[in-house]
Amino acid sequence: MYYLSTRNSAVRVLSSQAIATGISEDGGLFVPEKIPELTLEEIGSLGKMSYRERAFLVLSKFLTDFSEDEIYYCVDGAYSSGSFDTENIMELVRLGEQSYMLELWHGPTCAFKDMALQILPYLLTSSVKKLGVDKKVVILVATSGDTGKAALEGFKDVPGTSIMVFYPAEGVSSMQKLQMTTQDGENVFVCAIEGNFDDAQTGVKKIFVDRSVGEILSENGMMFSSANSINWGRLVPQIIYYVSSYAELVKRGDISLGERINICVPTGNFGNILAAYYAKRMGVPVNKLICASNSNNVLTDFINTGVYDRNRQFYTTISPSMDILISSNLERLIYILSGMNDEYVKELYASLSKTGRFEVSDEIKSLLKAEFDCGFCSDWETMMAIRSVYEKHSYTMDTHTAVAQRVYEDYLKRTGDRTKTVIASTASPYKFSSSVLKALGKNVEGLDEFGLTCELESACGMPVPKALSELRSKSVRFSGSIQKEDMEKAVLGFLGINK
Repeated sequence: MYYLSTRNSAVRVLSSQAIATGISEDGGLFVPEKIPELTLEEIGSLGKMSYRERAFLVLSKFLTDFSEDEIYYCVDGAYSSGSFDTENIMELVRLGEQSYMLELWHGPTCAFKDMALQILPYLLTSSVKKLGVDKKVVILVATSGDTGKAALEGFKDVPGTSIMVFYPAEGVSSMQKLQMTTQDGENVFVCAIEGNFDDAQTGVKKIFVDRSVGEILSENGMMFSSANSINWGRLVPQIIYYVSSYAELVKRGDISLGERINICVPTGNFGNILAAYYAKRMGVPVNKLICASNSNNVLTDFINTGVYDRNRQFYTTISPSMDILISSNLERLIYILSGMNDEYVKELYASLSKTGRFEVSDEIKSLLKAEFDCGFCSDWETMMAIRSVYEKHSYTMDTHTAVAQRVYEDYLKRTGDRTKTVIASTASPYKFSSSVLKALGKNVEGLDEFGLTCELESACGMPVPKALSELRSKSVRFSGSIQKEDMEKAVLGFLGINK
């Protein structure tokens, strides 16, 4: 199977090259030339398998230039190392009559990004080796909170790599910031920027496609790659848990094989729900994909109107990982829905770059409506969802999962659709202890981050994850911030390169 650039379909590479480079030289994202199929029989057989075996089956459909041994090496390295606190890797918890929480935060950084970023280092280093490239791989990451720590943890001290993470100085939670700034590893660097996530993401993409910077790296025996979901190697592992969750529901007898489900995903960058879309296109019986946004509701407006417009107020919310107005992975969806029309995609994204907006065709608007539903909620509504679910089900959600829960509740009232629904639970509530405690009506005055986690543990009875409690004894390694215009300088400085 080959991978094409969304901005130049003539670019045709194997999955190893797509993963190694992260992004096409033309600025486009790599997508598979066709979406492989899973038969119902194959999906049903997954119920007898472990998560690792399910992962192998899905990845083998997409990474056809990898040998079986290479895929087994990547899967076993990621999901057999004891990094996850559950043998199941993910957990599926029933909540009410027809909804289920898909807990994706049982990895080393307590966020769903671990599901992909524990395996990406194996995929990336294997890809570089397959290509015969003898260069150090420099990973650049823009994060709104969770990707940064998960990438740092995945790539720390991995031979032949260095990783740099940029995050908005005022756009992550205290726990997220502490996770990143205390990161150990000899090959890691963390840097705050004065700006929001979109500024960080735009800065990273500019560095990626700057040929002069790429040439300087090459002269110094280095090459860029990405751990953001613009990298296909980050996105493809996310498809696995949607396929796996369906197989698990069938195994339990909660649904019959072939019965449709809904999937509701809190998302800002569109990668997590795009993975669910790929799972549906592979053959997983899905009715509606429900896209949940916070007050930065650019995706809600796009799905409803076909107009993508980032010319709007940016909100800093209690669900910071979704505080995004430029949703990179949307480009992949538009490419698919347009019939892989690279010229059309280039035209839209040129307009986005120039004017901050674009509008898709009536045909694509219809296709969006057929596949997706959507909604958004305020911080207050998010907090009310946390409290309501806690009181009704004794279940504690983080501030991102709560956005999805609230949007799903609104969807249920509006449509009356009783289809069983999987809600992606994307982070441990302990990563956002202050906001969760406030939602539960608890007093947080005077408590530091660790006092907050102790208070939340008393309130909900769920043990504090070891990965978070251990931060108490760790020293801050990275402090201060830079202007967004100085990101390139920071990258070269970290690498010891004079331009």
